[in-house]
Amino acid sequence: MTKAYVFPGQGSQYPGMAKDLYDSLPEARERFEAANEILGFRITDIMFGGSSDDLKATNVTQPAIFLHSVILAESLDDFRPDMVAGHSLGEFSALAAAGAISFEDALRLVAIRAREMQKCCEKVPGGMAAVIGMDNAAVEKLCLDTPGIVVPANYNCDGQVVISGEKEAIAAACGAAKAAGAKRALPLAVGGAFHSPLMEPARLELGKAIEATKIQEPCCPVYQNVTARPETDPEAIKANLLAQLTSPVRWTQTIGNMLVDGADWFCEIGPGTVLQGLVKRISGGMAETCGVSGL
Repeated sequence: MTKAYVFPGQGSQYPGMAKDLYDSLPEARERFEAANEILGFRITDIMFGGSSDDLKATNVTQPAIFLHSVILAESLDDFRPDMVAGHSLGEFSALAAAGAISFEDALRLVAIRAREMQKCCEKVPGGMAAVIGMDNAAVEKLCLDTPGIVVPANYNCDGQVVISGEKEAIAAACGAAKAAGAKRALPLAVGGAFHSPLMEPARLELGKAIEATKIQEPCCPVYQNVTARPETDPEAIKANLLAQLTSPVRWTQTIGNMLVDGADWFCEIGPGTVLQGLVKRISGGMAETCGVSGL
């Protein structure tokens, strides 16, 4: 059996997330308390006792999902991946779990990424929408033909592409998608236009932080969002992490390549079950899937 572990991105958070880890494992509790110190606020109070709205703030959501995922992976006795991947933010979790970046350094990068992305959201209001029932090429042409900034942001699975960009352009693209026969074109409840050119201002500070971070060869190949290909070279990992800010998440292609390379068992580690569903659709049910969200 070839084991692939996948790590979720923004949107998988929920109130009370990871509290069982904190309450049950002293090692996990130490990690969470160290995270509170690094972040400069008690994120655990928000994760364990905050509302859904409290968890939606980007500077909370991203580190919260990272912490849940990585600390959970560390707590598993049988975590021995043959390959890993993460959806957007989840790529940082995957890299930390695979030993390419230390827990502390990865958390600092996630915090900087969240902060700089939030600044972009406040500077130029943007949004995202899911287009369902159109093939990739049709969605790509739709974006090119729509005035303003709108681009494919997440290739989640065949027939499901998320677009990202200026709010007016998103609204226009959704209308055009429905007119072209899309089953659905739904605006998403997100804070901004992630994985689009509107995130470009975040590149400077995140780029400095990534360049200053020690990244070493992971214990297994990491399939990165930008290329959908396996990577182990630290310099290539750094370049792909930065490019991810304004590039699409090629999840359909990533899972497809993992399958071609022999993966027949996928385990989602962290909050939520979204990735399990996507893997089932991409693999046509040919790969075994499971999820671990707690003890």
